[in-house]
Parts: sequence; C-alpha cells; structure tokens
Amino acid sequence: MSMYIPLSHALKILYTYLVELPYALILGVVEGITEFLPISSTGHLIFVSNLLRIEQTEFVKTFEIAIQSGAILAVVFLYFRTVFGNFELIKRILVAFVPTAIIGFTLYKFIKQYLIGSSEVVLLSLFLGGIVLIAVEFIFKAKSQKLTAKSQLSYEKAFVIGLFQSVSMIPGISRAAATIIGGLLVGLTRKEAVEFSFLLAVPTMLAATALDLNQSNFLQLTSYQLTALTAGFITSFAVALISIKWLLKYIQANTFIPFGIYRIIISILYFFLILK
Repeated sequence: MSMYIPLSHALKILYTYLVELPYALILGVVEGITEFLPISSTGHLIFVSNLLRIEQTEFVKTFEIAIQSGAILAVVFLYFRTVFGNFELIKRILVAFVPTAIIGFTLYKFIKQYLIGSSEVVLLSLFLGGIVLIAVEFIFKAKSQKLTAKSQLSYEKAFVIGLFQSVSMIPGISRAAATIIGGLLVGLTRKEAVEFSFLLAVPTMLAATALDLNQSNFLQLTSYQLTALTAGFITSFAVALISIKWLLKYIQANTFIPFGIYRIIISILYFFLILK
C-alpha cells in the first residue's frame, strides 16, 4: 500500500495544526472564561475572531455555538449531585427554558444569518448591557431579599427569568447577564441568581448546539473541522471549571458593577479596534 500523501493534503494538515488548531484553542479559552460571566461569550468570540482575522464563515459560527457545550458540561460536572433528584428545581429550570426554546426555534435562521457575526450589534449590546447591569445593581441594593433557594421560585418568576434569557439571543447581550439580572429582579440573592443562570444554561445551550449542528449538516464536517471542534470543546470545558469556581467566590463579597464597567470599556475598545 502506498504511503504517499499529496503535497496539497500535507500542507492542509500542516496548516490545520499550526494555524487552525491554535485558533480553536484560543477561542476555547475565551469561551470557557466568558460563558458564565455577565460579559457575553458570543460577543467576545466575535471580537477575538475579528482580532485574529478569522472570517465569519458558517462553520466558524457553528464552532462558536458548539464549543459552548464544553462550558456547559462543566456545569453538569459540578452540579450533577445538586440537581439530580431535585425535581422541584428541575421543573423550574424547564419552565424558564420554555421562552428561549420557542423564540430560538422560531427565529433561528434570522439570528444566525443577520445577528451572529454582526460587530455593530455586539458593540451596541455590550455597551447598553453594561449600563443596565450597573443600574440593576443599584436597584438590587435598594430591595430587601426574601428568597434564599432556587427551588422556592414560583413558576411565574422562573418564566420571567426565561424571558430575560430569550433577549440574550441578540449577540453581545450575554445569556449570563440576562438571566442573572432576571434572577435579581425577581428576588433571588446574587449567589442563587448566578447558580440558577448556570443550571438554566444546560438545556438552553445543549438545545442551541443540537439545533445548529442539525441545521449545519454535522455529518458533512471535514476531519479538520471536527478536530477544531473537539479541541475547542475540551478547552472550554477545562477553563469553564475554573471560571465557575472563581465567580462563585467573587460574588460572596462583590457586586456585578465591575462587569458593567468592563462591558462599557470593551465596547469602546471594540469600536476603535474593529469598527472604526
């Protein structure tokens, strides 16, 4: 059997491992850090992709959605014992998932074609989201908190958090920011709002990934693309484990105001480095 490899194929392999794979690892790190912080993982992925001159092809958009499942797996790993058997909590998570499921399925093609990859949309969402996050913190401080457990949420309030999450389908809004804001406004403590946001991400992002891979003909992806997806998935999982633990420790003595300020700053940098 001949072991000859055509030069073009050999160059493609070399390019994949020297260029495409490092890019996949970088984006995996970005996803793992930003998925659960209220600063928009999608916005940062688009931002970094622009800085690295990565063209926003259909595969890149699919990649950015799929590696989120790696970060979500980190939640499953850390919270499996907490959720397993807690049917009251599971029911509230599913109720909160309903608005996003309906709206996401209905508007999937529009969102992927016109919103994902749009630098202008991301810029505006990051900036306005930062202002809202700061404002909500001041409102939160003025309210007396009564709820201390996620499973105490009424189904109506769980649904409201789900409505907030559905807004995050606009790139740059941040799913974490939207659900945390929703949780704070319905009366959850910071820790409970953050953890409910973690758990709600599981059905949300798994459904988004499954829908996108199905629509994108997953079986037609090349071996190089599958390698990039795998690398990004594993990296985002490992980094997300660290990010989740850090955020839970951070909120014990801090507010979300620094994240709001960061969003405003990064949006300004986004404007001058990418759009201007």
